[in-house]
Amino acid sequence: MLTILLISALIGCLAGFLAGLLGIGGGLVIVPVLVVLLPALGVVSADDVMVVAVATSLASIIITSGSSIRAHHKRSNVSWSLAGSVMLGAGIGAGIIGLVAHHINGTTLRIIFGVAVFLLALRMLGSRSVIGRAPLPAKPVLAAIAAVLGAISGLLGIGGGALVVPVLNYFSVDMRRAIGCAAASGIAIAVLGTLGYVIAGWQHYQLTDGFIGYIYLPALTGIVSTSVFTATFGAAMTQRWPVLMIKRIFGVFLMLVALRMVFS
Repeated sequence: MLTILLISALIGCLAGFLAGLLGIGGGLVIVPVLVVLLPALGVVSADDVMVVAVATSLASIIITSGSSIRAHHKRSNVSWSLAGSVMLGAGIGAGIIGLVAHHINGTTLRIIFGVAVFLLALRMLGSRSVIGRAPLPAKPVLAAIAAVLGAISGLLGIGGGALVVPVLNYFSVDMRRAIGCAAASGIAIAVLGTLGYVIAGWQHYQLTDGFIGYIYLPALTGIVSTSVFTATFGAAMTQRWPVLMIKRIFGVFLMLVALRMVFS
């Protein structure tokens, strides 16, 4: 138990910083580490670990994204008129997928995770401009797009930033505003997605074993104990670093995570 708490706290440091810097919620760090850690420590079987890792990651994002949103809001990085449509669609998509994700094979889920993130990494690394040129679609269309992104994010246990940021940036939204909006959408994805995983996993794991549904509480506790602090620091760095530099960091990070998941 202590080992899990300590390792999870270290994960939380990095996840929180990246959540604040890139608006990604931290799931791209949390899920791959938990996929390795939990079976190694005998917490869950290899067959169930992906669902448990995803559910635990989403639960942690509720806390981490909250800290990140506050920091970005203070810096005027959150356009709430834009974020509202994204949050609504993303939350609905994540809630639905949370109820059915346990029916998907863990290996298949890992490959989907890796391929999707790898394609996004190529998009970010190949970009030469600070902002895209496509016009922002109408709010109902944007909400529908966000629902698809939210479903994918809920399936993969990520806050949505890895998908929302590149899409909004493509639609002519400034990188910093896209990151702030992604942090806001992460809350909707995490809350409704987590609820789905709790309901779906209620009959599979017991509270006496440290679980609420598919959420593993010791790992969750360790992650959020540090991520809430480092998320604020990451948000501050968003203001100080050049936008193209942030995009490159985003792309390299996504590529490393994708390769790790596909070939694990």
